[in-house]
Amino acid sequence: MTPDANLLPRITPLLEVEQLRFAYGAGGPRALDGVSFTLQPGQFHALLGPNGAGKSTLFGLISRLLTIQRGDIRLAGASLQRAPARVLQEVGTVFQQSTLDLDLTVEDNLRYHASLHGIGGAVCASRIETELARLELAAQRKTRVRQLNGGHRRRVEIARALLHRPRLLLLDEATSGLDKRARDAIIRHIRRLCSDRGVGVLWATHLIEEVQSRDPVTLLYQGRVLADDTALQICRDSRRATLVEAFETLTERRPTPVESDEGTAYSTEALST
Repeated sequence: MTPDANLLPRITPLLEVEQLRFAYGAGGPRALDGVSFTLQPGQFHALLGPNGAGKSTLFGLISRLLTIQRGDIRLAGASLQRAPARVLQEVGTVFQQSTLDLDLTVEDNLRYHASLHGIGGAVCASRIETELARLELAAQRKTRVRQLNGGHRRRVEIARALLHRPRLLLLDEATSGLDKRARDAIIRHIRRLCSDRGVGVLWATHLIEEVQSRDPVTLLYQGRVLADDTALQICRDSRRATLVEAFETLTERRPTPVESDEGTAYSTEALST
């Protein structure tokens, strides 16, 4: 017997973005215009769009660097506007532009961040040890950040964002400027966080090859959501063979604004594997 859907318990999404509208300056064009989507615990959720689509504005609102003008953001049911401290304690963020102190060592950067969250003593030491090992940074712990390559700096930022044990991790173009080997290593680690620790990840990118077939994807263009489904389903619904082609169809413009630095895209055949 199939259970009545109305009798099944409702699962609260980890992140709910509801009808967000935001404009820079009075009367200016909207950077976000009615953006809504949800993210579940343990999901790697891709926020896909070209530069200027509104991805960084959305991250600024979730991390409270920007003030919500209309709409709401909820984490596990708690409103960012009503309980900001409670929500932000559950969020870790890696911005597109690095915010590490280049003159401090890797360990000192992590200790400073931990202190901002009230984490000290043995707990701080244990968490730093765990994240350094998890991200294969133990050998660099006493190295000044300015001596690290781009891939290792990104790993330090991810380790820092995880120290306070957030339930949601925001990554804004986290692999920008890295070579393929470094990008692949970071993405593998982030996906393990989803599967092993149940961390929800909102992964903002313009690189199509970072998205897998079953990933939930929110396609953002000029501040609006064009599609919100799995990568494979978006291709099927638009009757296009690739995400790039689906995006072109949805935006009705060419050349495609969604870039791939390798000049390739997943076909529906590849996505179905």
